[in-house]
Amino acid sequence: MPWATPTLREVRSIVRDHIRGSLPGADASVPNSVLRVVSDTQGALCHLTLLYIDWLSLQLLPDTAETEWLDRHGQIWLVNADGSIGRKQATYASGTVTFTGVTGSVVPFGTRLSTANVEYETTDPITIDGPTDGPVRALDSGTIGNLDPGAAMDIITTVDGVDGTAVVVNVSNGFDTENDEDLRTRVLLRIQNPPMGGSQADYVRWALAVPGVTRAWAAPEQGPGTITVRFLMDEARAEDDGWPTPADIQMVHDYIDTVRPVTVMGTYVVAPIKEFIDVTITDLVPNSGSVQAAVVESIKDMLFERAAPGVTIHIEWISQAIIETVGVVSFNLMNHDDFVMPSLGHMAVLGTVLYD
Repeated sequence: MPWATPTLREVRSIVRDHIRGSLPGADASVPNSVLRVVSDTQGALCHLTLLYIDWLSLQLLPDTAETEWLDRHGQIWLVNADGSIGRKQATYASGTVTFTGVTGSVVPFGTRLSTANVEYETTDPITIDGPTDGPVRALDSGTIGNLDPGAAMDIITTVDGVDGTAVVVNVSNGFDTENDEDLRTRVLLRIQNPPMGGSQADYVRWALAVPGVTRAWAAPEQGPGTITVRFLMDEARAEDDGWPTPADIQMVHDYIDTVRPVTVMGTYVVAPIKEFIDVTITDLVPNSGSVQAAVVESIKDMLFERAAPGVTIHIEWISQAIIETVGVVSFNLMNHDDFVMPSLGHMAVLGTVLYD
């Protein structure tokens, strides 16, 4: 049976019984007696020790460790794409923006720019010659530093002959610090699948070592001697269901090329192919907006846990996700067939949920 920490009352009772058994005629159960005070105090100290041992037992294995101890496990087991160990740290967004102004004017190195949330600086001197692109980097780490093309940036540092606004060409590759559950998954994967010089699990681990990558799969989709790696970036690309950009794919490909066996005939790094699945629900009880929204989130959570490239989504999984949604009493699911993926590369994504 699993260990259960005794309660304070139980420990005090054990100590009192021990005193009674060790000292003939002594009774530690008499209220306000010296023996009662001594036994209860000793019992409380023993209980605190047992609570500490119980907590410590959770930290010794990575599947139950808390943040600080999980970091220790990560530092022992994991090497990341950038050469660091343990938890993947937040990165700083960088890219190019377009400056305008008087021809010949120079934007110095370290010129400050800003948006509503983040400040940036130029990383090279830039000489204006019409609209001129120049490199910048964010001064705050994380996805908050990423900007959409065309976004406007204010130039904080006044530069003679240079307009006060710059336009983003591309500012990306800012990733947040890896969260506990993603780190825990990588540690367990490393323990359960020791390096084998190029096994499928090795390719998954290499992809997950890249900043921003949260899920990855590898399979010989193109035949023996080849490997296809597909991955998602659930936090960094949340607005697109976690699907990576071409730049993300190139970044993962470049890293895997540095660690893979040279004898592999073909290594392909690509995104999964989206396969939208539509669900129709009737007679939902209660049929309120909040319950409908909860059902959508429940189905999405199920797909996060079960969906993968080429994996069939069974209709029973969807039914279970709906009935386990908080507040749902009953419903009818109009879909009857499983959602079979058209190819090994297709991956289910929730499309439209209709309520009739």
